[in-house]
Amino acid sequence: MQSSIGRALFASVAAVAAVVLSLAGDAAWAQNGRHFIYAVPGISTDEAFGGVGILVFDADNGFKFVKRIRTWEPNRGERAEPIKGIAASVSTGQLYVSTTHRLAAFDLATDKIAWQKGYDADCCDRMAVSADGRTIYVPSFGTPKWYVVDAASGEATAAIVKDGESHNTIYSPSTGRIYLESLRSPTLAVVDAKTNAIVRNVGPFSNQIRPFTINGRETLAFVNVNDLLGVGVGDLTTGKVLYEVSAPGFRKGRPRGHGTISHGVALTHDEKEIWVADGPNKMAHIFDAGTMPPTYEVSLQLRDEPSWFTCSIDGRRIYPSTGEVIDIGSKKIIATLEDEKDRHVESEKLIEIAFAGGRPVTAGDQFCFGQVK
Repeated sequence: MQSSIGRALFASVAAVAAVVLSLAGDAAWAQNGRHFIYAVPGISTDEAFGGVGILVFDADNGFKFVKRIRTWEPNRGERAEPIKGIAASVSTGQLYVSTTHRLAAFDLATDKIAWQKGYDADCCDRMAVSADGRTIYVPSFGTPKWYVVDAASGEATAAIVKDGESHNTIYSPSTGRIYLESLRSPTLAVVDAKTNAIVRNVGPFSNQIRPFTINGRETLAFVNVNDLLGVGVGDLTTGKVLYEVSAPGFRKGRPRGHGTISHGVALTHDEKEIWVADGPNKMAHIFDAGTMPPTYEVSLQLRDEPSWFTCSIDGRRIYPSTGEVIDIGSKKIIATLEDEKDRHVESEKLIEIAFAGGRPVTAGDQFCFGQVK
């Protein structure tokens, strides 16, 4: 029979070994070209879909939960800060998260906050990082202004003004153009990053526009339009609206959030399909993007109301905000995101990042746009 001292010593050694193995696993989790999903859980301030923090999932290991990065815990009786956007840069090695109170940079090597800024107390919405990682274009919250921010320090260096309430932002990966969408505006603005000046407006569409995406040649924009259960198409070279098409045979129900029936649109990387969110019917409607106007093809049932789509770095998977992982080619759900408490995770703010040698080497985008040049 073991003595009490022997049992205690054995337990202590086992505990130390467990800690060592845990630390070793944590240090090695981002090695060897692995792909991980960073997701801020919840829809607006609803914590029921994964709690508070930044959740990390292993895209190369069944999308299993890896860890939770601490952000801003609410005080007792208060709601969590609404998370508005997520982006990353391999040049800076940082992950950027915006809320209605701040923009923060997280060091991807340490998970610690490198800096956080509130600007003029009207921060922030869904931002974008320049291709070289030096500049972040940050919508204010509820005003017609975008901050032009130095990514190294978080300091604002300039501002861009557009009608409406600044909302969504795409930075071109190749041309140096920035695309800006505002709430309460029927137009999409095209900005020259060299001058921060609006060089073209696309529209007006039939109603205010919401999430949008672009093709790889940056000649077309595909947009959600309020009260349209479908997709609008705009010409980025002329500024004209080309089409607004609907998914046939579906009722326009009442959405849970965002005040519009369709909040979420994606153009697959091969530019063959447009995916459109249908919140009230809990569906994704898929259109053929190879014809103009786009033609309706099929719909997929989801586990909840979708309000965003993000694509994997390789363009083979799509991540609806409802937490499924869908193979684009087969249209099959291959996994779902669950946290450490086995709660369904839903996230409109999600991005895939590839690591090698413990450092980020490729970062995806929170938007899903075309890659055909």
